[in-house]
Amino acid sequence: MKEVEFIGSFEQVEQCPVMNLPEYAFIGRSNVGKSSLINYLTEHTSLARISKKPGKTQTINLYKVDNRWVFADLPGYGFAHVSKSKRKKWEDELWDYLKKRNDLMCAVVLIDASIPAQKIDLEFLDQLGFNAIPWILAFTKIDKVNSSKRKGQLQEIRNEILKRWAELPAEFITSTTEKMGREELLEFILKTNESYFLSMD
Repeated sequence: MKEVEFIGSFEQVEQCPVMNLPEYAFIGRSNVGKSSLINYLTEHTSLARISKKPGKTQTINLYKVDNRWVFADLPGYGFAHVSKSKRKKWEDELWDYLKKRNDLMCAVVLIDASIPAQKIDLEFLDQLGFNAIPWILAFTKIDKVNSSKRKGQLQEIRNEILKRWAELPAEFITSTTEKMGREELLEFILKTNESYFLSMD
């Protein structure tokens, strides 16, 4: 990537500028690795803030990539070291963003592959479906799973999702440690961008 521009941090979706570019929203449980994955994809190691403490991302953070598309780093859902009222505010803003951004191509839902499928993730996917918001899967932290057990672990998570969905969306197995998934995910984004710009003609 030649250029990545930090557009800004916004507490409300109404404050986010309209850029007329396809957008990809990175979302998942707190501390699942959203900022790390964005840094890995853009090859900018300190672009998005990383913290071991859940709840670090507290705003809608927008990044313009090569003047061709936008990454949105959204507040994580679930556990965080903040009050219930603060978490509720994040949740409201999260769904406002997902519902109101006209150029949103999909939500990139990050799932921690090192642990069993979590109820909160499955319920979040249900809500995406209820609101007709397209989504794809990005498995993270696969490097924390023994290589001989990875295939089985991923399939167990898929099976839990398939109990609630007829089929799975596009999925990507990523690891910032083992450098996995970057090319595949970027290829998906580039192809999706083509459909966006064709629809604008």
